Amino acid sequence: MPRLFGTDGVRGLANETLTVELSLRLAQAAAVVLGKGRYADGRRASGRRPVAVLARDPRISGEFIASAVAAGLASSGVDVYDAGVIPTPALAFLVADVNADFGVMVSASHNPAPDNGIKFFAAGGTKLPDEVEDRIEAALAELPIAPTGPEVGRIRRFSDAEDRYLVHLLGTLPTRLDGLHVVLDCANGAASGVSPDAFRGAGATLTLIGADPDGININDGVGSTHLEQLAKAVVEHGADLGIAHDGDADRCLAVDAAGNVVDGDQIMAILALSLKERGLLAQDTLVATVMSNLGLRLAMAENGVTMVETRVGDRYVLEALSRDDLSLGGEQSGHVIMTAHATTGDGILTGLHLAAELARTGKTLAELVSVMTVYPQIMVNVKDVDHESLADDDTIAAAVVVAQQKLGDRGRVLLRPSGTEPLVRVMVEASDQALADEIAHSLASVVRKRLSR
Repeated sequence: MPRLFGTDGVRGLANETLTVELSLRLAQAAAVVLGKGRYADGRRASGRRPVAVLARDPRISGEFIASAVAAGLASSGVDVYDAGVIPTPALAFLVADVNADFGVMVSASHNPAPDNGIKFFAAGGTKLPDEVEDRIEAALAELPIAPTGPEVGRIRRFSDAEDRYLVHLLGTLPTRLDGLHVVLDCANGAASGVSPDAFRGAGATLTLIGADPDGININDGVGSTHLEQLAKAVVEHGADLGIAHDGDADRCLAVDAAGNVVDGDQIMAILALSLKERGLLAQDTLVATVMSNLGLRLAMAENGVTMVETRVGDRYVLEALSRDDLSLGGEQSGHVIMTAHATTGDGILTGLHLAAELARTGKTLAELVSVMTVYPQIMVNVKDVDHESLADDDTIAAAVVVAQQKLGDRGRVLLRPSGTEPLVRVMVEASDQALADEIAHSLASVVRKRLSR
């Protein structure tokens, strides 16, 4: 059987893959694994029931899935604080803020509206390691805890959830945003309420798009995966910058005053140098994944910042940040983690601090982003191959060495086997797009010839 948990929780087509029954059982299994200090009969060693914070994004299926999750938790003796529609990073913050035992977010992030997902957060608001997710998956085969009488859980509305998160966000800023005009794209998602409040509270003048969720328009032509409207609006309104979130607001991408896209690597470059200048970049080190652009590595090296590389996935970035007690990391996709203020990627926090750097320095976003040159990058997916044999093939390894020698220190080659399908990803960066294309397709041919099944 394939693993139920993916790279970011359990996700699938709502009411087909992610059913009410599965949602209920996942909640019951999570109560067994994450409800700390529980005796086998459901009583608590501490004398109180465990507490979970529950939230969702605004897609319509979240209403019945969140209800199933709440029922599964309460029937297992867990008190549920239902925060309603709030961003994923808000849930993570609230789990820590109220000292809950765990949190549950119902969201499919940047996926289209028919999809949905369930992801869990541990006490303190951190994502679960793989081994804990495996324990929850194993617990699906066990009988759920079924307390009776006063031991069953209660479901209460978390009435000040958004206000707590908003106060937290505004309290992190080094300067106000007065005088800045920001176009904000909320992806018709979970940020549609709190993100505009945060930017207005910080003093920015706002133009809003994608901030009118109806349950079925989340990520539909708007948000961080569809930046065309944002770029157009920034230019039309003469704004200083645009900020885009995804459906659950754990990502942030930006657009400068001319409509040029600023990705997660470029945002990290700006924030890293700002934190270093102010003595706040721990060990003068930035954490990024192997997929971050070569330009980020070169820019950081030129400015005295060390880079630590991880596997693809914000959870692996967070693991490195926690392990080495570092302060900033993220992904090209816009997941940026600032550990002084958050336990996971927070698109609203990132957008606020990016805008604050414009306000602090008096520079435009284009001027700030000029610290980094984005190198041409191409990705070729080689399908239907024996991806598990990639690491053992000497011919492919030799071809990679030759390609890297041809690129020198101004280019990079990365071959990655897929974790879920018979596919190898060939990524090449170079100072010239034509050279990157040539080498990528040449390596893809070698991979296809050597690993064809």
